[in-house]
Amino acid sequence: MDRFLAIDAFVRVAETQSFAEAARQMRVSRSVVTTRIQQLEAFVGAPLFHRNTRSVRLSELGQAFLRDCVELVGRTNEVVDQMREVTTSPVGRLRVQALPGFVLGHLAQLLQRFQLRYPQIVLDMVVSDAALDPVKEGFDCALQIFPPGSEDLIAHKLFPVRRVFCASPGYLRRHGRPRHPRDLLGHRIGWYSGYPTRERLSFHGDNEVVQLELKPVLLTNSVHLLGEYAQENAGIVCVPTLVAADAILDGRLQMVLPDHPLTSFWLSVFYPTTVRRALKLKLFLEMLKQDFSGLPPWDAALIERGLLSSRVIE
Repeated sequence: MDRFLAIDAFVRVAETQSFAEAARQMRVSRSVVTTRIQQLEAFVGAPLFHRNTRSVRLSELGQAFLRDCVELVGRTNEVVDQMREVTTSPVGRLRVQALPGFVLGHLAQLLQRFQLRYPQIVLDMVVSDAALDPVKEGFDCALQIFPPGSEDLIAHKLFPVRRVFCASPGYLRRHGRPRHPRDLLGHRIGWYSGYPTRERLSFHGDNEVVQLELKPVLLTNSVHLLGEYAQENAGIVCVPTLVAADAILDGRLQMVLPDHPLTSFWLSVFYPTTVRRALKLKLFLEMLKQDFSGLPPWDAALIERGLLSSRVIE
């Protein structure tokens, strides 16, 4: 029995609560994971899991030793990465989940430079706006706005995600430009369906805060679709500046109610505590922070043109 492989399998099954998911993440068959767990249980002389056809739960012994095993796996991977850093270029697979709104139009150049610098690292990018749990889903990190449902994560803020209302010049000519947030109730609204406050929002003017519940005619989980919808003269949409900035700058879209900004979210990188010192992740985070920490370039361009306030409302 390879003790490290058996302990690694134990940690994966415990984190995912699934033999099949652990096998998928480790890129081995389910029978291999089962064998490794059985060998470890035979070695320690007691079951590590209570399992049936519906669930996998840690036994009392498994609960007692999980944290130590997590630290052991993390420390072993760290030592191996350090050896590789000294002797050769980093190698292996880096699995990343990221939001479509951020990936499309912004991340490809960084990925290309990262792979030129570290050609032996294979990037496995999953693009999804779901708040996935990096621990259970087997990601090295996740680039998300809303925190995943796991306590075993480290979070690092990258940049604010500002939202703006905008519409095409053609729509505004036909239907008029809203002068006050309540004027939106008389317009066709496109809205992102994933906001935790649903259709309720607050507008922050100089002398007032206006709270409003919108009645959208289009709900979607795609901010890119909202941008295209607005450009078809279909209505007024609320989208992040990271999606709308180019269209605003070249005149395809115009901002609505710029004097009543909305609260902003933050795009953060979340990663499991067990991989916080992994070399591949460390290198990726360094490049990510270098390119995107602080004021993002799309907001800087809007602020420079006087189209966006430099104030971030949280």
